[in-house]
Amino acid sequence: MNARAASHSKTNNQSAREVRNLVNLGETASTSRVLNLSQIFTVSGRTDGYRAQPFFKHSQLNKALVIKHTLRAGERGLFAGPRRTATKLILPFDPADLRLGGRSIFVNQSGYLSFVKSFFNSPDMATNTDLQLLQHIDNIPSLDPFLVREHLARFGFRPDPCYLKISPHDLKEMVGFANEEIERLVMTAFGAGMEAAAMRLTSKILANNLDSDLEPLKQTFRMSDEDFNEGMFSWRGFLYFKWRQVQLQEEIRQVVEGLKSYRTIGPADAGTREYLEEARPRLAKKIMMAIVATRKTLRIYDDAYQALTQGSDPVPFRKFLLNGPSMFFDLGECIGILSHIGSFWTYRMGAKMAHARVTPAEFADILVDFEESLLSVEVATPQNNAGATLL
Repeated sequence: MNARAASHSKTNNQSAREVRNLVNLGETASTSRVLNLSQIFTVSGRTDGYRAQPFFKHSQLNKALVIKHTLRAGERGLFAGPRRTATKLILPFDPADLRLGGRSIFVNQSGYLSFVKSFFNSPDMATNTDLQLLQHIDNIPSLDPFLVREHLARFGFRPDPCYLKISPHDLKEMVGFANEEIERLVMTAFGAGMEAAAMRLTSKILANNLDSDLEPLKQTFRMSDEDFNEGMFSWRGFLYFKWRQVQLQEEIRQVVEGLKSYRTIGPADAGTREYLEEARPRLAKKIMMAIVATRKTLRIYDDAYQALTQGSDPVPFRKFLLNGPSMFFDLGECIGILSHIGSFWTYRMGAKMAHARVTPAEFADILVDFEESLLSVEVATPQNNAGATLL
């Protein structure tokens, strides 16, 4: 590892302090931000699927923590180009006890290639599939398991389902929302008074605990075991993305309102002033278009589910469940980008940062980053965009 990489690869004490914080983070981590392979090893390390279809081939890397990290000002110089977020690897000394610390590095930071050559003990990284996998992960805005699965499948990577689950914290947060959705199905099928049955069904679907209690559902959809597993993964994904969209509403509202009202500090040259005057309304419009794009996709789910619960026709929903994962990439990418914009706005321009307003030049730099991140989002038609509101 060269000097610059060594300067960022934390000392043992620094890294230990960082990973001790992650012990708490592991209990409250967002699914979209943290992939805790150490925890997955602890829970599923002895299963056949874990060993047969690992996430990473390297055993130590397969126990790492992968984090989507908002870069601090002092960290941005580690990269050749401008970045606001990065993918951080934390390699714990003992996956069973994160308090002992570990090593950390950002994917593609200065010195990264030297680090991985040393880590893999190989001078030739061109054919290293783990390195390719890290690059693919770095190219997506979040670690939502449904986005990760579809993105990696495009490149031939198919880790076992045990690696692609909603975090325990998010499961607790979304169970009430998901239960309201699933309760509609239970009430339609069995009538009123089945709230407890709906909650059990919700818990099993979200936790991927597909036991005999779900057999009537499988028979209703006339699915094989394989199709049912895939269908429940699809349903879980859309419940997750619907919940995530609801969670983002307040953050995005603050961004859109802030684009109109945020006041920078310090002088600005004519070019910066002109850009900010044009970019503020343009970016707000693009954000609303991204919201329309997510709602357009989620409406496909709603229509199919309504046919099941109100029309007693399982065919559209069965078809939707089997085809649903093909929508995960665009949906997950769009929600991930909106999440990045919302979280960074809160981090740098939120109410808690009123005492540290940004300069016009820095604000322009941030808006450029936001605009570039939205380039990949499907453009909504003016008719659809006209109905976009933040509820």
